[in-house]
Amino acid sequence: MSRSLISVRNLSVQFRTDEGLVTAVDGTSFELRDGEILGLVGESGSGKSVTAKSLMLLNPGNTVYGPESRIIMRDDENGGELDVLSLTSAQDLKMIRGGAISMIFQEPMASFAPAITIGDQMVEQLLLHSSMSKRQARDLSVEMLNHVGISDAQNRFDQYAFELSGGMRQRAMTAMALSTRPKLLIADEPTTALDVTIQAQVLDLMKGLVAEYGMAILFITHDLGVIAQTADRVAVMYLGKIVETGSVRQIIQAPEHPYTKGLLNALPNLDDLGAPLTPVAGDIPSPLERPSGCVFHTRCPQVIAGRCDTEIPEITDLAAGHSVSCFAVPPPVEASV
Repeated sequence: MSRSLISVRNLSVQFRTDEGLVTAVDGTSFELRDGEILGLVGESGSGKSVTAKSLMLLNPGNTVYGPESRIIMRDDENGGELDVLSLTSAQDLKMIRGGAISMIFQEPMASFAPAITIGDQMVEQLLLHSSMSKRQARDLSVEMLNHVGISDAQNRFDQYAFELSGGMRQRAMTAMALSTRPKLLIADEPTTALDVTIQAQVLDLMKGLVAEYGMAILFITHDLGVIAQTADRVAVMYLGKIVETGSVRQIIQAPEHPYTKGLLNALPNLDDLGAPLTPVAGDIPSPLERPSGCVFHTRCPQVIAGRCDTEIPEITDLAAGHSVSCFAVPPPVEASV
């Protein structure tokens, strides 16, 4: 069985604002193992990106982490564990930012410096995170560009981001993220701006990289169709809380939480093209006006009056690896002795 790579426990993230503390993530827990792809899904504003950036301490300076929050990463070099939230020095942060963890951001055009060539940016990070020479860094960068399917990599190396197509920029961002051989790759909506052909290529590339390098991937998206093709396990997030977790088969074929069901029902039905789309009713509340009780009760079709709006549901294990946080889902019946 693969080993645990990173464990997130009771992660709470707030931001100091002029209106007071705003909660973005509230008591989130999950684990990633070597060679595993975990899909983190939910609507915009659910807290997915804030959760991912917490793993690299990339949230802004007005961030407040809860006192019980823990992010523990396996430290193979020292034979122990690394408490990510305790890191403060630039040298320590370099261990996780681009070293043990790399990130593919949602819009690569905004992630690459427009006045610096793709190649120079790739070389710069390799010089920062390794002891290789500039020539070695260049050779590895070209090799990685080739590896992710960029044709004529020698010439692309000297081009700027605006000279590449959207699909090529996404591949170049993937090549740069992988060149340091990270243990964990965070992919934040990596296929949103791509056409379906390039999207399929990028997804196949990521699955191949997991098989080749044994790395773990945290795949963030709002598209359950993409998750069905890619992930091993799925965590469904709503307004800063994970409401359901399970294998991709459990979540896609046997969802239990009303929000998960709503996301699946919103997908087009290719067997009935005339059927109307069924979006999740209502809008996700503002973080400034978080509902009491279950955070989904303001939109839930199975709401239990007098309970869901006042009590916070605990996480219930339904089956091996499948858990849900909902009063409307009956607990599993225990077998009689």
